[in-house]
Amino acid sequence: MVIRLLTGGLEGVDAFPVEVEVDYARQGMPGFTLVGLAEAAVREAKERVFAALRASNFRLPPARITVNLAPAALRKSGAGYDLPLAIGLLAAAGIIPLERLFNLFFTGELSLTGEIKPVHGVLPLAILAKKQGADGLVAPPGNAAEAAVTRGLNVYAPLNLAACAAFLSGAEKLAPLSPFLPETLPPPCYGADFSDVKGQLTAKRALEVAAAGGHNVLMIGPPGSGKTMLAQRLPSVLPPLDFEEALEVTKIYSVAGKLTPGVGLMMTRPFRSPHHTISDVALVGGGANPRPGEVSLAHRGVLFLDEMPEYRKSALEVLRQPMEDGVVHIARVSQSVIYPAACMLVAAMNPCPCGYYGDAEHQCLCRPEQLARYRGRISGPLLDRIDVHVEVPAVPYDDLRTAVSGASSAEIRARVLAARERQHARYAGQAVHCNAELAGALLERHCALDASCHALLKAAVHNFKLSARAYTRVLRLSRTIADLDAAPALRVEHIAEAVSLRVLDREQ
Repeated sequence: MVIRLLTGGLEGVDAFPVEVEVDYARQGMPGFTLVGLAEAAVREAKERVFAALRASNFRLPPARITVNLAPAALRKSGAGYDLPLAIGLLAAAGIIPLERLFNLFFTGELSLTGEIKPVHGVLPLAILAKKQGADGLVAPPGNAAEAAVTRGLNVYAPLNLAACAAFLSGAEKLAPLSPFLPETLPPPCYGADFSDVKGQLTAKRALEVAAAGGHNVLMIGPPGSGKTMLAQRLPSVLPPLDFEEALEVTKIYSVAGKLTPGVGLMMTRPFRSPHHTISDVALVGGGANPRPGEVSLAHRGVLFLDEMPEYRKSALEVLRQPMEDGVVHIARVSQSVIYPAACMLVAAMNPCPCGYYGDAEHQCLCRPEQLARYRGRISGPLLDRIDVHVEVPAVPYDDLRTAVSGASSAEIRARVLAARERQHARYAGQAVHCNAELAGALLERHCALDASCHALLKAAVHNFKLSARAYTRVLRLSRTIADLDAAPALRVEHIAEAVSLRVLDREQ
């Protein structure tokens, strides 16, 4: 007799259906064979499953067992196949009636004592089960909160294999979890506020523009000028996640196994700050069994690279494609996956190796060749993809001691939200979320210039030798500045401020 159960595998941040077929033959020599392009963790399921069955007081008669994971052409990884395999064996032995398994999805890792342990990627699997019209999903208790986010799907979370078998055999009842269905996400709560930052009005304005349009930012300044402090407060002025964005972020964290236990949905925009020793793969994702990298974990949020020139040049260069496309493509011989990576890149660097080039209070000790080598660690094509370059000078003593700290995060966020609402209305029905994604015909249509604006931008391109990509960045910034100003059309002052927010172009 062949028993069939439904589960799923992971490909990127999405799940694909997998059918677990269990052939339980009483004739012939007893044995166990697992086929279907299974990775090591899946092949090891045999030992975990049979130990869990013994610990749960199930005794199966000897048989020749063949398990197939279909489709056989797709690679299977992870320990989530333990539970469907154990349930398939119990059904084949007649302990669980077959009709109870109809149209249910199963996932979960089994401990040697029969406990059902959490696995990665349960949210994508729950979404797949809902799309396939399943009656429910049987998942580990540790993954119950994320699975219950899926609307219209019954989620069952038995504690162990014995409880799961009792539920499926009808001996015990197990109520489905109440779904987590927020009409609107609660407002995020941030401990850090822009009112904590003394001085730095230019840098605050630059970050406000960046937040309003979703632009990448590079801050340049001496040590202790507040670059990290400013970056850490950027999430506090970004628009809150809507439900669809929260679902996208949660899927990534589910696949990466980084969801906090008991958390069903990510409520705040991510802020990732990897150390400068990070490898290329850890930054953009990949590996033998591909996993999301830091740029994907920052999706819909902020990726902060402190001391940017200290990162490996190869790691910085692999950021170029995600910054342009908003996704990471990982190609292997056996599979190709795509991870979302639509994040704001916020970077900080010193003006020179010693940190005091151009500082009026400190003498720079760097030789010209040292300065050139330091700046050369960040390539021109990468700088071109960063919309805002802003100087963050040392804060004068009088600004440190003053009681006036400028606008709070709440005040800045109100202006950012108003600008984003104008963009949502303008780009309704288009594949554009914010001004930073404008390109092609949409860029020309919504960034139309009059004669005076043309003259100013032409002079800027000529004097600062701006590339075509830098020209596009200036137009996008100008559109965002106009949105903050509630102006329907671009004006000269918007172009001028956009050019002023790219200080490295002016230094060429």
